[in-house]
Amino acid sequence: MPIRELPPQLVNQIAAGEVVERPASVVKELLENSLDAGARHVELEVEQGGIKLCRVRDDGIGIPPDELPLALVRHATSKISSLEDLEHIGSLGFRGEALPSIASVSRLRLVSHHRDADAAWTLNTEGDGLGEIEPAAHPKGTSVEVRDLFFNVPARRRFLKTERTEFNHVQRVAEQIALSRFSAAFRLTHNQRVLIDVPAAVGRSGQEARIARICGSAFMEHALFLEREAGGLSLRGWIARPSFSRGQPDLQHFFVNGRAVRDKVAGHAVRAGFRDVLFHGRHPAYVLYLEMDPAEVDVNAHPAKQEVRFHDSRTVHDFIRHTIESALAETRPAEGRPATDDPAQPAFAQTGPASGRPIYQSGMRFGQPQKPAVLREQLDTYAALAAGAVSGETPPGVISAEDIPPLGFAIAQLHGVYILAQNRDGLVIVDAHAAHERTVYEQLKQSMAEQRVQSQPLLLPREIAVSESQADIVEQHLETLALMGMDMDRTGRAQLTVRAVPALLANADPERLVNDMIADLVTLGSTERIGHALDDLLATAACHGSVRANRRLSIEEMNSLLRQMEATDRSDQCNHGRPTWTCLSMQDLDRLFARGR
Repeated sequence: MPIRELPPQLVNQIAAGEVVERPASVVKELLENSLDAGARHVELEVEQGGIKLCRVRDDGIGIPPDELPLALVRHATSKISSLEDLEHIGSLGFRGEALPSIASVSRLRLVSHHRDADAAWTLNTEGDGLGEIEPAAHPKGTSVEVRDLFFNVPARRRFLKTERTEFNHVQRVAEQIALSRFSAAFRLTHNQRVLIDVPAAVGRSGQEARIARICGSAFMEHALFLEREAGGLSLRGWIARPSFSRGQPDLQHFFVNGRAVRDKVAGHAVRAGFRDVLFHGRHPAYVLYLEMDPAEVDVNAHPAKQEVRFHDSRTVHDFIRHTIESALAETRPAEGRPATDDPAQPAFAQTGPASGRPIYQSGMRFGQPQKPAVLREQLDTYAALAAGAVSGETPPGVISAEDIPPLGFAIAQLHGVYILAQNRDGLVIVDAHAAHERTVYEQLKQSMAEQRVQSQPLLLPREIAVSESQADIVEQHLETLALMGMDMDRTGRAQLTVRAVPALLANADPERLVNDMIADLVTLGSTERIGHALDDLLATAACHGSVRANRRLSIEEMNSLLRQMEATDRSDQCNHGRPTWTCLSMQDLDRLFARGR
């Protein structure tokens, strides 16, 4: 066939193939337009999973009547006007393809009442037919009604799934939009049934209430709030404690400048931040908001705007990972308390770098021995405090109940596995092996970080064939790899030679290690393969070096381990992601035994 210009309707339908995949795609584009229009209240009405009807109504600025036809013309938009605007995208939409693409494969009705106009106007379109602008009754704002999606493209309609499946996709998009803009009230109706109805969220408490409504109250019960700014980047949001991990990545919401995205760099950074605290194969749950200079992120990297591209992906990755690691490091009972010689206070076994004493010692001793008289004094002191808690009075010469350590004092060991302790709230139950494993592992990691990684020369240098582009990338990072204990260089256009590896990884396959590092460098601009491998070895050492089940512990040893847990990062979970302790309050115990009824 000769070269010829395609009809406008066919062009729009081709464009719809990229923008409009299913009803959820329509919902996403319409809701984003409402938010870009400054809406403070958005209503979404859906019928038959969105196949029959998708209607979005907002109270935004509206569209002047003379601009209604332009809203259905491809590449006509009010959001950008120059290349400079394109490089600093601050709106959710900007290409001007959504409405014309949707209109080309549906029956669309557009009604708008501009805030400066005296009346509302409407415009109807059916496939390739554009109607006349007519007056209408409508409050300030805009309504877009999309009916019979793909009615004129039967091949596309056949690929739609069941009503339930399509609505599940619509609901997920609606939830993401509701989470992306707390300042707007949001309402979702499906087949005349209201499923989401949340007011504008004011303050952190209002935001958490909305998140609990959408993500479930269990998520918020296990959530940790984080907030950090550095180098032009700002990250805030909520991450669930590792004990709330999921079997699927179904509770992960990440927003960049208010835009919901599925980004590989951000996703990898979050997983790296959760390393050492999750079961293998489990997924973290989170709602995170990253704010940055729009010029440093390309939001035009995906037809449906679901992915972004960072100008400096390595900096973004490290910022996200360190922020999450810092938040998870605080998942411990409390900060450690210094030892004291004051006879009026219990003498706790101090742990950590400030004490100058090792956390782990041979012979399964958790800390420095304490004299029997001191141990008796600890128990006597706590008994007096417990009595004071009942009477409401603090015994003379005894510290107040607020100064009792979070994990309290050990009172017994159950079946050689669990430590039972009494704190000011009730009963604390500690898995001795899991808790000791975490404390040993954290100290081993700290010792490793304070010393340079030692290299082990290979008996024979190992030559590895790679592509030319991969060799270029490795050559750019040789100094960084040397700090990790890797002695290697480029010995050919597409060849690397490895002469030494980290001493602790002497038995690892050098070729597999190098290939894994190259994959990281290509994707993220950095690699943590060696660090992960070393941590795996340290975790194994900590596991084998920790107290085993049925090993009888003295009261002294149990109390020392409790104090170490309070001073150790991430001590709420062991290295494999299992919880290390739990607490039953007096109210919980009373409820178990029906006391007070």
